[in-house]
Amino acid sequence: MASEVIGGERCPLSAPLRDIDPSRSDYFRAGAHHAIFRRLRDEAPLHWSKTGPSGGFWSVTRHEDIFAVDTNHADFSSEGNIVVGDQPADFAPTMFIAKDPPIHDIQRKAAQPAVAPQRLSELEALMRARVGAVLDDLPVGEEFDWVDRVSIELTTQMLATLFDFPWQDRRLLPFWSDVSTSSELVGNYTMAREERMRILGEECLPYFQRLWTERARAAPKFDFISLMAHDPGTARMIEDPIDFLGNLILLIVGGNDTTRNSMSGGVYALNLYPDEFTKLKANPGLIPNMVSEIIRWQTPLAHMRRTALRDVDFRGQTINKGDRVVMWYVSGNRDERIFENPDRLIIDRENARRHVAFGFGIHRCMGNRVAEMQLRILWEEVLKRFSWIEVVGEPRLVQSNFVLGYERLPVRLYA
Repeated sequence: MASEVIGGERCPLSAPLRDIDPSRSDYFRAGAHHAIFRRLRDEAPLHWSKTGPSGGFWSVTRHEDIFAVDTNHADFSSEGNIVVGDQPADFAPTMFIAKDPPIHDIQRKAAQPAVAPQRLSELEALMRARVGAVLDDLPVGEEFDWVDRVSIELTTQMLATLFDFPWQDRRLLPFWSDVSTSSELVGNYTMAREERMRILGEECLPYFQRLWTERARAAPKFDFISLMAHDPGTARMIEDPIDFLGNLILLIVGGNDTTRNSMSGGVYALNLYPDEFTKLKANPGLIPNMVSEIIRWQTPLAHMRRTALRDVDFRGQTINKGDRVVMWYVSGNRDERIFENPDRLIIDRENARRHVAFGFGIHRCMGNRVAEMQLRILWEEVLKRFSWIEVVGEPRLVQSNFVLGYERLPVRLYA
């Protein structure tokens, strides 16, 4: 099996299995992770890595096994952390995705109405108008950054709506999202931990405390903050600043990363496989299925972690109580046992919706329908305006084993 050079170092895809650490973020930025996971799926679908951000961990790489772990809340806990590494004891914001029932259920239920299906119709009209305005403002025939002008802006506008966030400050939301995910725990060293703690603790936290206090005194509405401030199960959350901050960061990151990076990933994928864009123009009715396929192909969040509550026999091995168990969604979405020709974007793929990008069970992505709606509307409006979106340079990718995202994607539009 061929080797690749990453950061001046050999990445031996044929190395002994015991020496492979699939959590290395440089593998992801270099695009080598898919080959590594392909090998693990074939040779060691339940794989133990002795090294990692916080020590050893198990990797679950096949689609069916990810489903089995993700839906087994009796044996595998979300508490501890949802990424490979452990949170430092001095700064560990808690969030309901990293909690087990009943606390998880109480806190999730409080925020759920903001993205409930019955809200989609009113959000759709608003989203379509905003997408149209953003696209109409783009330069045709000139190079620009799709990530900043489209993906971040549209995602931020929806986030600001879901939080009823001050419009003039809306770009704080993706900034705080990026700060919270720029962590050594996921292999991203772009910001020192002390600076990250300062921004979140001294800027993000007091901003949301002020909004929360205002909403708690006002009549209830259907934004995230008002819903939680008025729900009996979460009304006192503000009294615990760490829990308060953690849950708000969860909602920001959840509303930011999936949609934003799928908006960019879709453009990039269609440039890799331009025949699929030709297919799309001939049949725009494929857009809903294409949205699912883009999410599968991109897999905006690479993994989720669980912690074993007891000794568990799994695939002929024993996962010991307390072991970290990492479900690699990015691997499950390329599993050849489920998806034919999985590395290719195929917009009319019959089973595209079987992707694992949103997770399974009680922790399934709460805003998945909103994310799908945003992507669908974007491509419906793109087809009305442009004949082609050309990627004119290599994308700059985020260095992370968690967020599979784009920092920059230079493009040129054609009318």
